[in-house]
Amino acid sequence: MTSLERAAPRAGWAEPPAPVRFLWDSWTIAEGELRKLAHDPTELLTRAVQPILWLLVFGQVLARARAIPTGQLNYMDFLAPGILAQSALFSAIFYGISVIWERDLGVLHKYLVSPASRTSLVTGKALAGGLRAVVQAVVVYLVAAAVGVHLDLSPLALIGVTVAVVIGSAAFATFSLVIACLVRTRERFMGIGQVLTMPLFFASSAVYPIAIMPDWLKVLAQVNPLTYMVDAVRGMMVARGTPSFPYALDFGVMIAVTVVLIAIAGRLYPRLAM
Repeated sequence: MTSLERAAPRAGWAEPPAPVRFLWDSWTIAEGELRKLAHDPTELLTRAVQPILWLLVFGQVLARARAIPTGQLNYMDFLAPGILAQSALFSAIFYGISVIWERDLGVLHKYLVSPASRTSLVTGKALAGGLRAVVQAVVVYLVAAAVGVHLDLSPLALIGVTVAVVIGSAAFATFSLVIACLVRTRERFMGIGQVLTMPLFFASSAVYPIAIMPDWLKVLAQVNPLTYMVDAVRGMMVARGTPSFPYALDFGVMIAVTVVLIAIAGRLYPRLAM
């Protein structure tokens, strides 16, 4: 029996309103995904290695070189939010392979015959992808503190960073689901995921400011959702951080991208089972 079957209303119970049912089904899916992670946390531990290396090696070298102008922030303060966003991106962009495994194991068909809407299934998986990234954000915070990054640890800043990480990661997790629904094989999915990660990362403000980019790269950076995630996190994560864009724009772009991708993935999701 799946978690959605257990969550279905029992005989004689009143059916909850549609919005409540949608939220309940989405959370049930997310909870199931997080339980799988709790049983095998090795994936998060292995993915935490990369941001640690970026901060300890790449960041330290460029900070000493002083080759990248970062305004009022020293380079490590500038880089740490970008590496947090990178960690979230790299984890989320490969999240879609899980639905391919679910199809091969027959789990996907159980989801599709459940009472839950396709959109709530996708929303639950997007939420799980976002919450998974919070664990890696904690690792980045710990390493950043160890290397002397001036963190803003006020409750409001921590809540803001958490929300930005969850929404941004949910957007890329949903993008990953869209890719999985289109390619439908693990080999093609892994190839496309590897091709996309580096362009998304380097065509953002994660490693260097948009101001020093060539004009063509500035255009790409300004349409890249990761840029807005990095900008929001940078403004709240470090003590003297100031966003390049208004927070309303940063969160507005991330939310809009997530909603659009969830709608697309909800339409494509049943195709994966064919």
